[in-house]
Amino acid sequence: MRTALAIARKELSIYFTTPWAYAVFTAMVAISSFFFMGLLQTFQEVQEMARALGWNQLPPDSAAYRNLTDGVVVQLWGVVLIITLFVAPFLSMRLFAEEKRNKTFELLMTTPVRPIELVVGKYLGGLGIISAALGLTIVFPIMLSAFGASSTGTVLEWPTVLLGYGAVLLWGATCMAVGMFISSLTESQMVAALLTFVVMLPWMLLRGLAQSTEEPMRSFITYLSFDSQLSNLLKGVLDLKALVFFLSVILFSLLLTHRTVEAQRWA
Repeated sequence: MRTALAIARKELSIYFTTPWAYAVFTAMVAISSFFFMGLLQTFQEVQEMARALGWNQLPPDSAAYRNLTDGVVVQLWGVVLIITLFVAPFLSMRLFAEEKRNKTFELLMTTPVRPIELVVGKYLGGLGIISAALGLTIVFPIMLSAFGASSTGTVLEWPTVLLGYGAVLLWGATCMAVGMFISSLTESQMVAALLTFVVMLPWMLLRGLAQSTEEPMRSFITYLSFDSQLSNLLKGVLDLKALVFFLSVILFSLLLTHRTVEAQRWA
């Protein structure tokens, strides 16, 4: 475990000593801020209409705008999920592909480092950088809590906010695990990033694609959809099945990466 942690520290130092990570951080904050301001404006407009007409006169989907948690934060987490889908491949692409491109992978394999330590260490490094990127978005609910107002005295429902944020982190961890496996298959970082996106996007949208199928296949495909598994967590509902699903995907991706590295070690 000590070796894995040393590799993780090395990966994090590489991330934070290159401008790429800071470019990703800037893009994450900038795009999230844009949507955050848009959600706030929509929330204020719906609130003004409700005061003028009454909630009964508004469309049913306007009920989410009765409070800041559902009207702004929950929807913001949905936006952050999409941003992560684009960001994570560019953070995971270098984990193994860069080693192969720089011809340091073979040298690394001659050191007394077990493949499992290498895989775990690199994943922990990738997990650290994606957590740092997603950690920047928690500032938005903190700002709402500090400067917002509510007739009930509680601006945000923090259990819902934090469970939704946990879902975002879980999604980021899953993207990094899948991205690392794909990175272990190629020496091209851009190919790794593109393939990760190509794999994760349809997987995310499986629930919509399942609507055209018949039961029981529809339920099975819906269960496999990331969007379906994340929906309850984003709403503040602790779903143990979703946790098991994501942890299974992460562990399976790490296992595939380990097998790939092990095979390439003896190739």
